[in-house]
Amino acid sequence: MSEFEQILPIGEPNDTYAAYFTGRCFVAPLASGNDVNMMNVTFEPGCINYWHIHHEVEQYLLCTAGEGWCEIEGQPPVKMTPGTAVVVPEGTRHWHGAAQDGWFSHVALMAVKDGMGTEWLEPVDDEHYRSL
Repeated sequence: MSEFEQILPIGEPNDTYAAYFTGRCFVAPLASGNDVNMMNVTFEPGCINYWHIHHEVEQYLLCTAGEGWCEIEGQPPVKMTPGTAVVVPEGTRHWHGAAQDGWFSHVALMAVKDGMGTEWLEPVDDEHYRSL
């Protein structure tokens, strides 16, 4: 991780949801309140999460370091580099994570509201990911 310049804390291994990631990622809570959760999520090279849906809440992603991808179903994948922001509408199937050859971090911001939850789906197709 020597070439990866990260200004935010990397945090602890994301063991709670490790079954839904293709490698290791780390989570550092940044702020939490009655209405919002904000965390820095750091992915090792080649680590992405499975397709998933956030019910009843939008998700905002802001790349803070490295290079990664976010894909919302039915839209072209978005290459994320520092400063790239993506809004994932509520109820939308999507995935995000690191590029194949480098570390990646993004801040994830989501409102906290009744009925929200994450539905984890299948892994992203390896051939599709390798083609990015």
